[in-house]
Amino acid sequence: NISKWLMELYPKVPLLEFLPSTKFLHQILLQEGRKIWEVISSTARDITRMLKLYEQQIGKDKRVRVQRLLAAFPYLLRHRIRPNLLMRKLKDTNFERNEYSLLLYDDAAMTDYDLELATAASDEENDGKSRRNTRPLYWVDRRTLPWRLLPKGALETCARAQNRPLWVVDRMSKEIQTVPDQHNWTSRERLTILGMLNKMSSQIGKCERIHQTIVPSNYARHSLRSLTIWLLGLPLALVKDLGLATGPAVWVIAWCLFGVYQIGYSIEDPFQGTLRLSILCDSIRRDVIGDEFFRDTAFEEAEELQEEINAVNGVVNTAKANSQVYDTGFLDGENEDEQVEHVASTKSKSN
Repeated sequence: NISKWLMELYPKVPLLEFLPSTKFLHQILLQEGRKIWEVISSTARDITRMLKLYEQQIGKDKRVRVQRLLAAFPYLLRHRIRPNLLMRKLKDTNFERNEYSLLLYDDAAMTDYDLELATAASDEENDGKSRRNTRPLYWVDRRTLPWRLLPKGALETCARAQNRPLWVVDRMSKEIQTVPDQHNWTSRERLTILGMLNKMSSQIGKCERIHQTIVPSNYARHSLRSLTIWLLGLPLALVKDLGLATGPAVWVIAWCLFGVYQIGYSIEDPFQGTLRLSILCDSIRRDVIGDEFFRDTAFEEAEELQEEINAVNGVVNTAKANSQVYDTGFLDGENEDEQVEHVASTKSKSN
């Protein structure tokens, strides 16, 4: 009777409803996390373009400082949402400090489930006294990324900051704000770049929101208990039809369902391994400063190429006047833009 009752009951139990909800949660968190870093990448490229266009007004030294800070921003944000990344404890005897070591505290975003922080915050509100524990001290090699990207004057102060990516955004904003008004540089250009930096700052809060928010523990525990009870009664419902194959069948079903549950648990924070943040950080760094030499050619004035075109045309006219055959590669009737492209390609090939 129990077996018959279970066979009628199991198809009606909506236990698998948490599977689509887990998939939906995965898609939402993964897509939102990827969109955040897409905004960071696009905004970093836009800021770099503006710095190049107004380099004469901003100044080369200031432009280089802002670009280096901008290239370090994604790494510092990655360290904030992935604590203890590439940092050694000062008291750890397994690693020996060298002359390039840089002392700093752990820049970790607070989480909603940290009981110690919650207790300390509650005591401060009630008693007005701070009982926070002393933070452990770490050290890093300043020759590694992102520390080698930071300007010398900003390295020590950035290391002491409690929110390093926010400090970098503030420093870049100050650099832009101190550029005086001049020809082709007014409040319009200044506010445009500051607006881009504000967008970068907002991405810090969005990353912290995903990192700090977790699925309620009561929901997770209840789902696990329900799944366990359902799997314990499953053999009684299948033994009549499957016989000796009941054991392997239940094992496969349990493996699939517990695997889906574990996936749902691991993707609560997509920044802990689901998204390849190291690749994204390296891509942003290359876009900002890695390809600077070749990217500068896009900002050269057309007069420079036009001078080369005139020189080539002079050689062609001289050859025609002397009844000589001189092939420059230009076709009759080509417009000026096509000539510019041809000279640019010829110049790159010769280099």
